[in-house]
Parts: sequence; structure tokens; C-alpha cells
Amino acid sequence: MKKFYHFITLCTLIFLVFFVYESTFADKGRKYYEEKGQILWEINTDEKIIALTFDDGPHRKYTTEILDLLAEYDARATFFIVGEYAEKNPNVVSRMFEEGHELANHTYTHPLRSNVPNLLEEIRQTNETIYSISGFSPTLFRPVEGRYDDDLIDAVVKEGYKVVMWSWHMDTLDWKNPGVNKIVDIVLKGTKPGNVVLFHDGGGNREQTVKAIKKILPELKKQGYTFVTISELLEIQKASNNDKDNRKKIEGKE
Repeated sequence: MKKFYHFITLCTLIFLVFFVYESTFADKGRKYYEEKGQILWEINTDEKIIALTFDDGPHRKYTTEILDLLAEYDARATFFIVGEYAEKNPNVVSRMFEEGHELANHTYTHPLRSNVPNLLEEIRQTNETIYSISGFSPTLFRPVEGRYDDDLIDAVVKEGYKVVMWSWHMDTLDWKNPGVNKIVDIVLKGTKPGNVVLFHDGGGNREQTVKAIKKILPELKKQGYTFVTISELLEIQKASNNDKDNRKKIEGKE
């Protein structure tokens, strides 16, 4: 019996430690951040729009090939840029901007582990680099590997950034090189209006991504989808929310 009580006590202590840890360090949850307008995963809409996003570039070869395909299908995308690669490939960044794509921030060195002050410095460095190339200052930020906590979100939002994630079911996992058909299937079988898709144009061999994009773009266009930037997606969301608010006001008066 004593062993049983010791076991219960131990379980209780573990639960309390876990609860305190989660309350202190874990994020507040998707619903909280969406309602606060601090993080975007996707939007609710019936309009056949989709946002293609690319992380970890620019890459001289793969990003250029992706830009060629986007131009062929009149598709705009959002590129979450790593600052040190932008410095090495300024012409690619210039082309992105000139062709109507959105430039966004994905830190300077893509650190897998860091603290908030260092990350803010990396974000600042990347913004300065992008601005020096294009004259544009990004206001969108995606954390490395999508990892964040309350402190990071609070600090980044305070600096004037919107954090952008992706639709949970639209992570193509292309960085694992799972095969072209696997990447294509994830996108074509999962696409819904208002989704944000995660691809990678840098950080490794992206031949599969390029080949998959070549199949994905014409098929989604055939289905009637329009490819928009994250900022365009946010504008559509804002307009939709304004319409809902106006309808509520009208219904309230009636």
C-alpha cells in the first residue's frame, strides 16, 4: 500500500512539474494567436485562392528555376529569405521582387537553437540585407522550423512583424526528398481555398521540389485557383472580416 501511495505522489509531482512547465514555456495555442491576429496559418474563404510559400533560400539554381515556373503560370508566391543567402544571391532577390513576389524574413543564419535577443538581431540583419537589395522592408516572419514560444511571438509582434506558419496539412516535407509524386499528392489532394503551402527553395537539393511545382501549378490553375502572396491573403481575410462586421451591425439595427 505504501508503494502505491508513493507512486501516486510521484505521478502528482510529475503532473505539477509538467503543468507549470507548459504554462510557463508553451505557446498559448493557435486559437489565441489567430484571434489576436499575431500568427497566420490559413484563412477561411470560399474564394479559390492559395498562397505558395518557400523557405530557406534564395538558391542560385533552384530558386531561379522556381521563379521561371511561377512566371510561366502567372503565379505569385512568398519567399521566406535567409539573410546570408540573400547576400550571396542578390540578383535572385531582386528578380523575386521585380516579378511581384513577396519577400519575407526567415532569420539570417537559420539557427536551429537560439534565444529571443539573438533571433531579433538575426531578423534585423536579414531585413537590412533585403532592404539594401530591393528597397523593401519585410513585415512577415517565419520562425525556423516553425518553432516558437510566447516570448518570441511577443517580441516579434512588438517589433511590428506578423508571424506566418502554414496550413498543417500542407507541409510538403519536400526537404526530406520524399519523391516528386509524394510532394504533388500532398498538395493536390489537400488543397482548399485559403490554404498556405510550405515548400523549400534552399537548404539542400531541391530538384524534387522544382519538378513537383512543374506538375502542381498547371493542375491547380486548371482547377480555377489563383496564386496569391501572404499579404494578399491577409487583405482578403481583412475584407471578409469587415463584411461580417458590417452585416452584424445591419442585423443589429434591424
